[in-house]
Amino acid sequence: MRVKDFVTIRAFTPSEIEYLILLGRHIKAAPRLHGESLRGKTLAMIFEKPSLRTRVTFDVGIQQLGGFSLYLSPAEINLGKRESVYDVAKNLERMVQGIMIRTFSHDIVEEMARYASIPVINGLSDFSHPCQAMADYMTMWEVKGRLEGLKVAFVGDGNNVAHSLMFAGAQVGADVRIASPRGYGPQPPAIAWAEQRASETGGRCHITNDVNEAVSGADVVYADVWASMGQEVEAERRREIFAGYRVNAALFALAKRDAIFMHCLPAHRGEEVTNEVMDSNRSVVFQQAENRLHVQKAIMLELMKHVPVGPVHPVTVLELAHA
Repeated sequence: MRVKDFVTIRAFTPSEIEYLILLGRHIKAAPRLHGESLRGKTLAMIFEKPSLRTRVTFDVGIQQLGGFSLYLSPAEINLGKRESVYDVAKNLERMVQGIMIRTFSHDIVEEMARYASIPVINGLSDFSHPCQAMADYMTMWEVKGRLEGLKVAFVGDGNNVAHSLMFAGAQVGADVRIASPRGYGPQPPAIAWAEQRASETGGRCHITNDVNEAVSGADVVYADVWASMGQEVEAERRREIFAGYRVNAALFALAKRDAIFMHCLPAHRGEEVTNEVMDSNRSVVFQQAENRLHVQKAIMLELMKHVPVGPVHPVTVLELAHA
């Protein structure tokens, strides 16, 4: 890989993204072949936001690669308040071989990557969720046998998941359609980047307020919660605004007959998706969740395999002589 961190899918080439997905599929098929790949190495997991899937998949994943994990909650760090991002980065680079961070501000993830000499993995920020998108496209590849040209319809808030779905889709040549209520679409810089990249790879990025337009003829229909973590005070208002963006049987029927349903979870059943769609035989939400484990193992393996276990700044013989 050309970069040491996994902060955004935009930093990678299409071939690097496909390589990581293929490595994830290989690890999934033959996990024992990689059981000692990161032996003795430690991943520090910084959680400013709680999570079921991120916590379990990184924790289990590093252990299945022969390494260790260290969970750090806001009580231990409280980034930017108890300790600066710079100080946390410079401490951890001397003690562990990788950092996974799940936080609010994307700037914090970028700062951590800039200051730490060891790999930093974005477990989620308010702007992007790259590990989720990698698991999403790994799942699409497994089920559909291809990524290029796939029509992917995302229905709901133009949030961090929508951003990363757009970024990854633009990289691999997919046709990504985002349907959101007016004023709740993806951020303009995210749209601009995805549209430009898609024009170079043969993909497409289309933003609309018309949910029927987005879903019609889609290979994949994707939903997410209407109010993300930190937006709880807006939840009731959003329920009214997003009421027409529920993926139910009637809307799903507009997609292709062999279309699949995806959701990054957790799901608010009855809001953004109905049980009849969520639990149908065309729903791959739990396969998608499992693939977080496999593709993140690929990311950790690729980034951390060359990081030595030992001091970043070894003590010299001269320093020992004066100790």
